[in-house]
Amino acid sequence: MKKIVSVFLCLVLLIGSIILASCSDEQNGKKNAEIKIVTTIFPIYDWVKNITEGVDGVEVSMLINSGADLHSFQPSADDIISIQTSDVFIYVGGESDEWAEDATENSQNEKQRTLNLLELLGDSAKEEELVEGMQGEEEEDEEGEEEAEYDEHIWLSLKNADELVEEITEAICEVDSKNSDAYKANAKAYEEKLEALDDEYESCVSSAKTKTLLFGDRFPFRYLTDDYDIDYYAAFIGCSAETEASFETVSFLAKKLDELSLKYVITLEGTEHKLAETIINSSKSKNAKILTMNSMQSITADDLKNNISYLGIMQENLETLKTALN
Repeated sequence: MKKIVSVFLCLVLLIGSIILASCSDEQNGKKNAEIKIVTTIFPIYDWVKNITEGVDGVEVSMLINSGADLHSFQPSADDIISIQTSDVFIYVGGESDEWAEDATENSQNEKQRTLNLLELLGDSAKEEELVEGMQGEEEEDEEGEEEAEYDEHIWLSLKNADELVEEITEAICEVDSKNSDAYKANAKAYEEKLEALDDEYESCVSSAKTKTLLFGDRFPFRYLTDDYDIDYYAAFIGCSAETEASFETVSFLAKKLDELSLKYVITLEGTEHKLAETIINSSKSKNAKILTMNSMQSITADDLKNNISYLGIMQENLETLKTALN
């Protein structure tokens, strides 16, 4: 499968390079004073919009805006052109974004800043974790030493967000130094909001009746639960492509629901509740309810028109957490 994806990406990059070359003369003739910032996913896009708010001549775009999942996204030729002509390109990093490094190789902007956020986190980046009862992935038969797989859902930690906003601001200031004071002032105000919401999470968990969450779904919230010392059980790891849980996984989660007297099973936005319902029906806790947390992995261009925000969604997740832990 990975070989097929690699061939596909090579073709896209080749097509993008041909189109880019044919357009280069026309582009070089244009005067374009704008700072062009390309992001892959919504959380990064929203952070950048807050950092650049009120500054004229800044264009911010988001590549994954059709509801496609980060883990299944493949860039189009137009996406490659957009990346290669940008001043700043920001992406998550990790296995799902392996295409991004290839896309920047033929950049038309010698001063382009490219930010791999997983790399910027350094030792704070976490490897995927298979906890008790969680269904493992089917291994692909590939030669060579197996590389560590990192949890890519770094944006679901407010503490990470605070750190990364600072890194992103620094990069933007480097390419547009004349507006650096405005960027830094915006970033400071935004970081204060992130820190205030982080304090609310801390308060919620410290006063909670239980410190355990149970997900009848994939689990992309590892960074969040680690931030506040919350225990969890889940059907699949965050980057899993699995949708059908085994009998053993369902049975284990149903027993945990009873054993810990949990009142809720959590699912992700945009997913069916079939697995969560099966877990509840397989337990003695027939009155357990289903809650939803938003991992921001399926944001569309239409959603942006409704003025959604990273902080707003994280606030909604906090309200869900208050219910689930009490």
